[in-house]
Amino acid sequence: MAQKRIDHVGMVVKDFEKAIQFYQEIVGFELKGRITHTNGVFQLAFLGFGHSDETELEIIHGYNDNLPSEGKVHHFAVHVENLEEEFERVRKLGAKFVDEEIVTLPNGYRYFFIYGPEGEWVEFFQR
Repeated sequence: MAQKRIDHVGMVVKDFEKAIQFYQEIVGFELKGRITHTNGVFQLAFLGFGHSDETELEIIHGYNDNLPSEGKVHHFAVHVENLEEEFERVRKLGAKFVDEEIVTLPNGYRYFFIYGPEGEWVEFFQR
């Protein structure tokens, strides 16, 4: 099996601009990029530390405004080198998919989600 690592954590927020500002100014993240998801609804911001294109935090807006006061971690992502191989590997193991397809974002990043044992989402992510 190929080497893996946590790629990023996705966090759903109510106030997109306020969250971006907070994580830049208070926590010290650098804004790596902003895009509108291919579905035309979700706004995504990618933040990280250092001078690389790595994303440690993905801020998601427009997914769900019914959040508890402490916010909501939506998913964590595992970086993989070959998304198609991982898709087939977890399918053969009987994983339950959130969606039955690989999604490509406008920036070329690709992913798919499966459900964890408690209903949490696990994302397999390829840059």
